[in-house]
Amino acid sequence: MKSLAHAFRAAAHRYADWIAVIADGDELNYRKLDWQSDSFAAALSSLGVIKGDRIGLYCMNSPFFVIAYVGIIKAGATVVPVNLLINPQEMAFILNDAGVKGLVHHAAFADQAALLKRSVASLAFLVSMGGAAAGALLWDDLLDTAAPLPEIKFNPQEDLAVILYTSGTTGKPKGAMLTHGNLLANVASVQQAMRWRPGGDTVLVVLPMFHAFAGTVGLLTPLLYGCAIAPLPRFEPELVAKTIYETRSTIFLGVPSMFTVLLRLKPERAQALASLRFCISGGAALPVEVSRRFEAMSGKKIYEGDGPTECGPVTCVNPVGGLSKPGTVGLPVPGVEMRVVGDQGVEAVPIGNVGEIAVRGPNVMKGYWNLPEATAEVFRDGWFLTGDMGTEDEDGYFSIVDRKKDLVIVNGMNVYPRMIEEVLYCFAPINEAAVVGEPSDLHGEIPVAYVSLIAGAEATEAAIRAHCRENLGSHQVPRKIHILPELPKNATGKILKRELHKQGEIERGVRDL
Repeated sequence: MKSLAHAFRAAAHRYADWIAVIADGDELNYRKLDWQSDSFAAALSSLGVIKGDRIGLYCMNSPFFVIAYVGIIKAGATVVPVNLLINPQEMAFILNDAGVKGLVHHAAFADQAALLKRSVASLAFLVSMGGAAAGALLWDDLLDTAAPLPEIKFNPQEDLAVILYTSGTTGKPKGAMLTHGNLLANVASVQQAMRWRPGGDTVLVVLPMFHAFAGTVGLLTPLLYGCAIAPLPRFEPELVAKTIYETRSTIFLGVPSMFTVLLRLKPERAQALASLRFCISGGAALPVEVSRRFEAMSGKKIYEGDGPTECGPVTCVNPVGGLSKPGTVGLPVPGVEMRVVGDQGVEAVPIGNVGEIAVRGPNVMKGYWNLPEATAEVFRDGWFLTGDMGTEDEDGYFSIVDRKKDLVIVNGMNVYPRMIEEVLYCFAPINEAAVVGEPSDLHGEIPVAYVSLIAGAEATEAAIRAHCRENLGSHQVPRKIHILPELPKNATGKILKRELHKQGEIERGVRDL
């Protein structure tokens, strides 16, 4: 089996003069992408980077991200993408946990990178892209290197290409180890299920490339199959429509909240989406009504899929060109097995019954970085337990009905209530805190905080939210804050989140008193 580095080079040779990346009116073809990523790999090698080293990548969607990602892999190193939305403390934890040797960052994040340099013991060097930064090597200088390209002997089944961090119930992020083999298998499955056209498709990627979905479906799949990437650093509906029109993009990747916002485009602006062949939605359940309205507005079909980070991430999708069932996440992609299992064993429950979705295939991660016990907990007889509760119908289509854990998904990003609760408890007037998820037409879900105050203390919702903004990523800040005399508890003093869910349903008129 070949490595991702070999696959990139083969694609660059095959599609040399075709466009690989389009951004800000500039085009980067496969030949130049291959040359620039080779130069960066050689530069990393000259800095002492060897096979197996971890390199952090702290950058918004851009040609820089693509070139650096490919270059890191060609150097035999492992990419550790940095989530731009998390707080500096969590970034430092991730980089320390991974033991990164270098951090490649965009100049826009120079101040944060300098702070990280002081708090990550293993960090030997910084590289600044797109401008100079104090204490950092310059990207342009490194690409001008005369250093030789390292000769790496890969073991695709064992060597790590990427470590993607996903928080656990403890609140501490866990690093999902994805090998070259995992990602190559998942890319091949995506290509078969979604029928992308080499030389004929341009993929608009506004979902952050540090995320598993955009990393595999928006970066790796296009580059290995001769398609073009149009990266956007931020989601603005007018900018998305304008970029689709100008780049003649044919595939749009989104999460449900993006499609909801795009529905607000004026009818004449919807014509800017005419070049699209179809859209792909993942990251959270896509409301059937949103799908219906978007197709009516744009004439473009949304194919919904799903999969956890630990699976590459794509496990299933409504097949492009085949039968699409709204409200489901589709069929397992080629090469991937899925089943709904009970609390014990790996035997499938009867069709239509709810159970935990389990996955088996070459796409499934090697395990969690330095966490053998956590790894063992999520595997059962060779099957990965996703933590998603769902069903399978008589045609083999899967639906997700709930999540086993208290995970809240905001705009396709995982938000863990305990992390928010820990921050809330650091606010002096707060006595108790609990966070639950609430459905949102715009964001998929939103975190909602319930707090009680210390006797005699005072605090406003605005003050609590300001504290959260200082200590959390924007997607983690509670959209609603309820200050109660006390939180409901059971006999042992445990806060009853199910009662808070009920309270929220009563407030929204979903449940009667």
